[in-house]
Amino acid sequence: MTDTAPPKSGAREAHPEHLGHVIFIAAAAAMGGFLFGYDSSVINGAVEAIRDRYDIGSAALAQVIAIALIGCAIGAATAGRIADRIGRIRCMQIAAVLFTISAVGSALPFALWDLAFWRIIGGFAIGMASVIGPAYIAEVAPPAYRGRLGSFQQAAIVVGIAISQLVNWGLLNAAGGDQRGELMGLEAWQVMLGVMVVPAILYGMLSFAIPESPRYLISAGKDEKARKVLEEVEGKGVDLDARVAEIEHAMKSEHKSTFKDLLGGSFFFKPIVWVGIGLSVFQQFVGINVAFYYSSTLWQSVGVDPTDSFFYSFTTSIINIVGTVIAMIFVDRIGRKPLALIGSVGMVVGLALEAWAFSFDLVDGKLPSTQGWVALIAAHVFVLFFALSWGVVVWVFLGEMFPNKIRAAALGVAASAQWIANWAITASFPSLADWNLSATYVIYTVFAALSIPFVLKFVKETKGKALEEMG
Repeated sequence: MTDTAPPKSGAREAHPEHLGHVIFIAAAAAMGGFLFGYDSSVINGAVEAIRDRYDIGSAALAQVIAIALIGCAIGAATAGRIADRIGRIRCMQIAAVLFTISAVGSALPFALWDLAFWRIIGGFAIGMASVIGPAYIAEVAPPAYRGRLGSFQQAAIVVGIAISQLVNWGLLNAAGGDQRGELMGLEAWQVMLGVMVVPAILYGMLSFAIPESPRYLISAGKDEKARKVLEEVEGKGVDLDARVAEIEHAMKSEHKSTFKDLLGGSFFFKPIVWVGIGLSVFQQFVGINVAFYYSSTLWQSVGVDPTDSFFYSFTTSIINIVGTVIAMIFVDRIGRKPLALIGSVGMVVGLALEAWAFSFDLVDGKLPSTQGWVALIAAHVFVLFFALSWGVVVWVFLGEMFPNKIRAAALGVAASAQWIANWAITASFPSLADWNLSATYVIYTVFAALSIPFVLKFVKETKGKALEEMG
């Protein structure tokens, strides 16, 4: 009878000898998250300029903005397989090249069609980065520090969003407040999209300075290289043979979940899969990405000066960082479910106040003073409560709530639902805003309100439970 028990772990709980180096490795990998956030939101600064330059309506404009999400979905769906075949580092390098190509192409488009094409290329890179960064960090980080190092990815995303808005605001000021003003021989919006070349090249360079994942090296039969990496990140006191055996055992015992494993129940998928899809859809249907893709357009539509609108986009992204830090502090203290409910209530208040403010007629092209301030403050309140709850909690839930044998496949379906919902909101907002801006925010408010009974009835708390307990 063979022994099927997992080998004893050779990992140490003590402080690793080279923790600073491990932090550098995790931060370098998280540059993909930074580019994820940067590339996702930098388009905010170019929306009105693209509309003006190509003389297009809201529907066509929305497709150019949202089309990157198609690339995101494809990149996220294929990144895992690519990384398993050629390695995590090579995958990062491909993403860095695609980010660079997208930045150059988007800055120098011949026409609207090729701008859309470069956006898809950038989206593919975003999708790759969204998968490879967290996977690589989890595989390289010492077990005792995995959670904290894993949070680098989400932190990098929100910092990338903030930096993109700060850069856009600075470039707009340099161009005299005109998104189509001349800057470095181009129009300002082109420079905004092109600046991403800098972090993209940095990401590529950093990928040459960090080691390959021990898990990939072992899967490729390169055990000696894997031992060297494990010693590098976990210290010289680690039992390297035990660690390699532990990783090999984990890989052999993994259940490769498939789409068929998700089927069952009364409505095609198993109930737990529908809960994951519901969390993903609610996260997007509250309209959060309107704040990151269209905020400058939104403020200009109610009479805010373009330069001020860009500044408000930056302050909103700072609030996003603050909320994310709050979530990272409290998600393990008060639990996922209470945090989600707190966030839902706060979002309802913020969105309802925005809907109220936008219901007033413009006076001389602007919202009345009181309504203008209410809209501005409410927008920040909405982003704060989203960031301290649903922005982080949904990903934590999706990583924990599914049974082991369906986790990978269920997470893939839920993530796909999130990209689709993101596309639906992004593609519909310009036309909805033209129809009735206040009513659009009423719709987002309704979804935020519906998320409360959804969480109360269908979502189970996962705090403090082992992954093996999920049924």
